[in-house]
Amino acid sequence: MPIVEKPLTAEAAARRAGVAAGLVALAGGALTLNHMLPGVFYDDGLYVGIAYALSHGLGYAHAHLPGYPAAVHFPPLYPLVLAPFVGLLPLSAAVFAAKVLNIGLGAVAAGLIAWYATRVELLGPGAPGWLPAAIVAGAAVALPTLTSLCVLFSEPLFSVLLALAIILADRPPSRWSPETGATLAGVAAALALLTRTIGVAAGVGIVLHLLVIRRAPWQRAALAGAPVFVAALGWGLWVARHRGGIDPGMATNYGSYFEVLKGAGLGVFWPSLRELPRPLGDLTLSWLPAAALYYAFAVAALAILVYGLALTVRRSSVGLTLLCYLAILAVWPFPVDRFVWAVLPWLGLAWFAAVLRLWQASTLQRVRVPVALVAGAVAFGYVQLEARGLATRSWRAAPAYVSASAGEMLPWFATLPADAVIAADFEPLIWLNTGRLSVPFYIYGYRGRGDRRRLRAPHLAQHRPAERAVLHLWLPRARGDRADSGRAARLSGAPRRELRDDFRLRIPVGPRVERARPELSGLVDDGQAMEWRPHGVPGEPWILGSRVCAYTAPWPSSRCSCISARSGISSRWMTTRSSRTTRSCAA
Repeated sequence: MPIVEKPLTAEAAARRAGVAAGLVALAGGALTLNHMLPGVFYDDGLYVGIAYALSHGLGYAHAHLPGYPAAVHFPPLYPLVLAPFVGLLPLSAAVFAAKVLNIGLGAVAAGLIAWYATRVELLGPGAPGWLPAAIVAGAAVALPTLTSLCVLFSEPLFSVLLALAIILADRPPSRWSPETGATLAGVAAALALLTRTIGVAAGVGIVLHLLVIRRAPWQRAALAGAPVFVAALGWGLWVARHRGGIDPGMATNYGSYFEVLKGAGLGVFWPSLRELPRPLGDLTLSWLPAAALYYAFAVAALAILVYGLALTVRRSSVGLTLLCYLAILAVWPFPVDRFVWAVLPWLGLAWFAAVLRLWQASTLQRVRVPVALVAGAVAFGYVQLEARGLATRSWRAAPAYVSASAGEMLPWFATLPADAVIAADFEPLIWLNTGRLSVPFYIYGYRGRGDRRRLRAPHLAQHRPAERAVLHLWLPRARGDRADSGRAARLSGAPRRELRDDFRLRIPVGPRVERARPELSGLVDDGQAMEWRPHGVPGEPWILGSRVCAYTAPWPSSRCSCISARSGISSRWMTTRSSRTTRSCAA
């Protein structure tokens, strides 16, 4: 007799989907393992630096800054996770072990999301059983995700905690009471908040889902919200008590988010809202050959996503959580890329839920062809970009370049006096690998609707107690344009020669140095700067500007392509206001 295979139960199918997505994420993460220096993407260096301070008895502080001010920008959970590694192992081994942990957390997050989406039929009834796992696996190995796994970012831990919060709020184990599930969901959301401040969206979304959608008793919603409130209150009290320890000039770099929002004002709302869909467009539609086509397909894809979010609101607490999350990003005065990538699997599930609903609805047959065209364009764009990125390993280009460039300079930094203060790009990286105190060369701030940079390194060095300390400036990208030596960059007061290579400048620092050397302080406008990069590798803009250099080089008039150093992807049609992105202009 022929053997007839029994159909999988819903629970078995969900487990299989979770295992499959987790294994794909684990394999993708294994590709990213590396020995790059910690600090190549700035925030990762801050995380490791705070973990070092915690593990060496310095408290929750920035040990690389003079005076060891308390850390108030990043919540404490991820540095606490890193602290045992940094405290027990040599730095390189600790960083490598923590990267392995991040890869494991990313795989767990992918497995949980795929298992949950399959179990609750998040895509709707009638969806192919393999589709949720395929969507989540695709997001887990997307180029931006792989880029973030190259360094020590908090996204993997945040993703696990967010998935646990959603699962416990919607489908806790049957042996638990609803109140127990709501309480533990609130605990997971509170831990997500203590990993990334925007995790407050999970707490608000879950409470709203219990009250508005499920009509749960208010006591149950209060049990879910209480841990989030306690976590937010505790972190807020820490910030309020220690925010004064950060130099006001560095408030945007190291201060709380309140300092940033105060500096940005309401004028940042429209630019932030406009920026919100850009990362998804870069990931899926950047292949389109004309701007008109790009925007037409982008608007249609965005409308589908909005419809998918509306559908998801009725099916899961992740719907309102995502709406709260995106509402915060709409007024967020920071580049949104990393925040979008952190919820990429959920956004993909919501988008495909809308595609399936539009395709299956008998009353909407007229939209089938447009929906199919948009879905095809999105899928093709993602697949071809992913294939090229995996083939060329573009997801590791930016961090590898920064690590190699900094590695060449570390021996020189080792020759400086032990009490030297170094003003540099990636100052946490310098301190972690040399032990020399380091301050930022750039101070970020807002001026009107644009993002500007303020150069005040000599002022920061006044934290040094010595009357005539020496501040060492590292200008890693003050190089002339090789194609046109007439546009070579020159620094005011420096010898009139082209700055072809890494340039070091020693500046005497005294109590009134900023008044004595005013040409070293001023605004640097990204739009007035010029850059050159070998092999088209993206990085920070050059240290050039009208008040810093005797010569100001405008942007060339050729078409520019915006490249995100933190994503490994590019788009010809979208511009950015991000101070952490760079424009690579074709000659």
